[in-house]
Amino acid sequence: MPDRRTTSEKSKQGEIKLACVDEAGFAHAQPNRNAWTEKGKAHLITAERGKRLNVLAALISTGALFSARFWEAATDAALAGFLSLLLNSVGGPLTVILDKAFIHKAKAIQPVLALPKQPGPTLMFLTPYSPELNRIELLLHKMKYEWMAFKARTAERLQADVGKILDGFGSDCRMTFC
Repeated sequence: MPDRRTTSEKSKQGEIKLACVDEAGFAHAQPNRNAWTEKGKAHLITAERGKRLNVLAALISTGALFSARFWEAATDAALAGFLSLLLNSVGGPLTVILDKAFIHKAKAIQPVLALPKQPGPTLMFLTPYSPELNRIELLLHKMKYEWMAFKARTAERLQADVGKILDGFGSDCRMTFC
């Protein structure tokens, strides 16, 4: 008889682990969605221009956060390496929840799905235009718009601030889900 339990039920019973995975880029100057300034004055923030600090992150059903930070572009090859490291870190059956971004469906990640030593991760893709269904999207948004102070940063300061949030997740920085 086939097992008809959902992935969520299997995760709750500890049979598998779920990992919500996505990437985000952090710039020296944060995005300014809106701001208040006195009438007649310009709202300015000066910033050193440079490469974006990219983060690949996985929010695991155990409550842990697994991440990688790098100054290069987030590519399918980077994602393949990240998934391989994530699978080794988590151990056991893993279901990875992703959106349908190009790098998430690229050929470069196919070898990770068939690792010889252990079963590769199972990939589940969200429906298009539904970032609210991926918990890591909420975490990355919170990092950019709530947990990081609105200011210009040098490359070193940006790396330190992003690192402090990622490394402090669960103790210094917390999220609750309803």
